[in-house]
Amino acid sequence: MKKLRSLVYLFVLMGIFPQYSFYPTKIYQADVIIYGGTSSAVTAAVQVVKMGKTAIIVSPDKHLGGLSSGGLGFTDTGNKQVIGGLSREFYHRLYQHYQKSESWQWQKREEYGNKGQGTPALDGANRTMWIFEPHAAEQVFEDFVKENKLVVYRNEWLDRSDKGVTKKAGKITSFRTLSGNVYEGKMFIDATYEGDLMAAAGVSYHVGREANSVYGEKWNGVQVGVFQHGHYFKKPVSPYKVENDPKSGLLPEISAEQPGENGSGDNKLQAYCFRMCLSNHPDNRVFFTKPEGYNPDRYELVARVFATGWRETFDKYDPIPNRKTDTNNHGPFSTDYIGKNYDYPEASYERRKAIIKEHELYQKGLMYFLQNDPRVPADVQDKMKQWGLPKDEFKDNGGWPHQLYIREARRMKGVFVMTEADALGKTNVPQPIGMGSYSLDSHNAQRFVTKEGYVQNEGDIGVHPDKPYSIAYGAILPKETECANLLVPVCVSSSHIAYGSIRMEPVFMILGQSAAAAAVLSIENNVSPQKLPYEKLRQVLEKENQRLEWETSQRK
Repeated sequence: MKKLRSLVYLFVLMGIFPQYSFYPTKIYQADVIIYGGTSSAVTAAVQVVKMGKTAIIVSPDKHLGGLSSGGLGFTDTGNKQVIGGLSREFYHRLYQHYQKSESWQWQKREEYGNKGQGTPALDGANRTMWIFEPHAAEQVFEDFVKENKLVVYRNEWLDRSDKGVTKKAGKITSFRTLSGNVYEGKMFIDATYEGDLMAAAGVSYHVGREANSVYGEKWNGVQVGVFQHGHYFKKPVSPYKVENDPKSGLLPEISAEQPGENGSGDNKLQAYCFRMCLSNHPDNRVFFTKPEGYNPDRYELVARVFATGWRETFDKYDPIPNRKTDTNNHGPFSTDYIGKNYDYPEASYERRKAIIKEHELYQKGLMYFLQNDPRVPADVQDKMKQWGLPKDEFKDNGGWPHQLYIREARRMKGVFVMTEADALGKTNVPQPIGMGSYSLDSHNAQRFVTKEGYVQNEGDIGVHPDKPYSIAYGAILPKETECANLLVPVCVSSSHIAYGSIRMEPVFMILGQSAAAAAVLSIENNVSPQKLPYEKLRQVLEKENQRLEWETSQRK
């Protein structure tokens, strides 16, 4: 037995069995335990403390803020009037940051404004900044932590085994992390992009696209031939290694499967990517080098797109301060790694790590190809060579973002399901706790061969709502029979297409704050969040300047 223990100890040191800890188990307690390191997690913790209760953030991430500090600096806001509470406070603090002369190291503030970015970036009336650098955002989150004396345990990963979450009488009493630590609380909040705590607690959820028939929708499910952005092949492009020769086989990054019938459901996910922050300042850039396993032939498709005359490469190099960008996917073949994320939501940590690395290598390879391959037109290549990774961002990761853009993973099936009609502003949802206003926005889910023998993408949707819409309290609540002390402000109860609008970072911060308020009130009233009288919650949210309904938001 002694020899067996010695072997386990050795394996732990070697990292073979990371779920076993040789450290003594520590038990940490708080009124509210928040799992996740996202922007939603931070605003949730701040609200708990503001209401006089204790909170612990258990973060698998080292860096707080998720995508808000991970490269998404060109904020998807929709109508800014509906962004209130701590979410708006976050953008106000960024405004304050960029009022300081020392915040403009690589560019004059006046120069940034003269380039036409002052109008979208600076909201003078409300003193908010919606466009910012990653490190500035991360500092705001760390300031929230410091000022509110938040307790944060980083690099703590939920034990997703059957023994990871302990429940009693339908409530979570504690959960365990791979380090062996145990976190006990009265209320729990899952603020991850993946919904791992929710899933481990036995809460129902969905992965993939529902059929339109499930919720009476139009834009859910397979959408072959629907092109609402520019992310499709506008001219015929052959999918074969030898052009127009099916016997030669398909090029890389094309599926041999048929896309399915329009409106039908599947298990496919909209594509992920890294939101790269790039710099064109000679003193603050590092050029892309050939990544591990680089094969230029995997990018033959983009070369063929250029050959059709396509020239939209730089349309989503959105400028942020200090001569940097928030670079997002754009076009038929871009930074979205289409079809390579289907197993991510349910995957093990090891498999997720591999998926993230695959996305990184694909995207770095694409950038290297665009800067160096002779198949890229000279005018595109010359401009591409102006850009590199910034030396002053993501310093511990070589300038590469620390967060993959998990646009969608698990979605809870809760008390109330937000659907297409709700997110288009066509309904009055019950018990609002926040608002959204962005378009129904889904990126491509697959790349396939058409019946005519050409390559095409599918899944890209962009439908504008009639007006900003409210988000129901029930959308962050599991069914009480499944878990009576958990709130889920990120992997909310929503159809795929409605989630396409809800999934914006300002909304995640809004819902994190509202979830925390509900958690505290539930503790104070000794009830489950499902049985909490809504008017008590509404009073707190209105006091915290949350925007709940469009009509009242217009008057603020």
